[in-house]
Amino acid sequence: MNSKILRIIFTLVMLNFTSDTTAQENNMKTNSLSDFEKWVIEKKGTERPFSGEYYDYWDDGEYTCKRCGTPLFRSENKFDAQCGWPSFDDEIQGAVRRQTDADGSRIEILCNNCDAHLGHVFLGEGFTEKNTRHCVNSTSLSFVPLKIERQNVIFAGGCFWGVEFYLQKENGVMDVISGYTGGWKEHPTYKEVSSGNSGHFEAVKVVYDPSKTNFETLVKVFFEIHDPTQANGQGPDIGPQYRSAVFYQNTVEKEIIEDLIKQLKAKGFKTSTLVLPASVFWVAEDYHQDYYEHKGTMPYCHFRTKRF
Repeated sequence: MNSKILRIIFTLVMLNFTSDTTAQENNMKTNSLSDFEKWVIEKKGTERPFSGEYYDYWDDGEYTCKRCGTPLFRSENKFDAQCGWPSFDDEIQGAVRRQTDADGSRIEILCNNCDAHLGHVFLGEGFTEKNTRHCVNSTSLSFVPLKIERQNVIFAGGCFWGVEFYLQKENGVMDVISGYTGGWKEHPTYKEVSSGNSGHFEAVKVVYDPSKTNFETLVKVFFEIHDPTQANGQGPDIGPQYRSAVFYQNTVEKEIIEDLIKQLKAKGFKTSTLVLPASVFWVAEDYHQDYYEHKGTMPYCHFRTKRF
């Protein structure tokens, strides 16, 4: 084979190699880094202890590589080792690579996708049952919060201030909003609802995390924080706007409400609570939101009474 043919073959091989390398580099999407981030991630630096964004950070979600976005650790594996850096006792399978550190005495951990320096891993310290501590620079990480499914239910049980006050304290409740529902007046005001002529109830919309609580639990709480046997009012607040009602969004919710009412009646409670389909919920004026929290007092006509 003459030299000319060899040169052609060599050129073709190098072109193919260069093309493949360029394609791999283009497929590796990386985020831009600040000078300090480059020092930690590329030069294997270490941020000062207790200075990182995620050292004392406990939201639910995933920690990803700051450079390439690969998921590395989950919040459920994070613990406080009181060492000054975020600590995890496990990694997402296949996401983290280990190698002997340049000092020859420690084990470095890197993003398995882009080789970003993360920190070091230590074994046998006994912090958790997994006996592993991934000691990670916050600078090497980004955080992706867990997407929480939200559901809601609407209750009316007298003055919405008191109903809101107690439901806000329940586990899994993310928000409680005071407002008006069930009537014919659009964009009602407090004055219009208080007149009793708008058809609306004073009500609250409860937004909750179904992984931490459920519809039935919240309905039970509702029946225990007001008097479901009082018709046309609640305590000293009398009028149609203060009636007791639960608003359902589907047949399953309706059946749950009706079953709980049957249980109450079997215990001797002559329940007057209405079971109604959910309709438009109008948010009340700002000064009604978190009323007792701002005022610093307790509700005057709502009390917690065990009924289930």
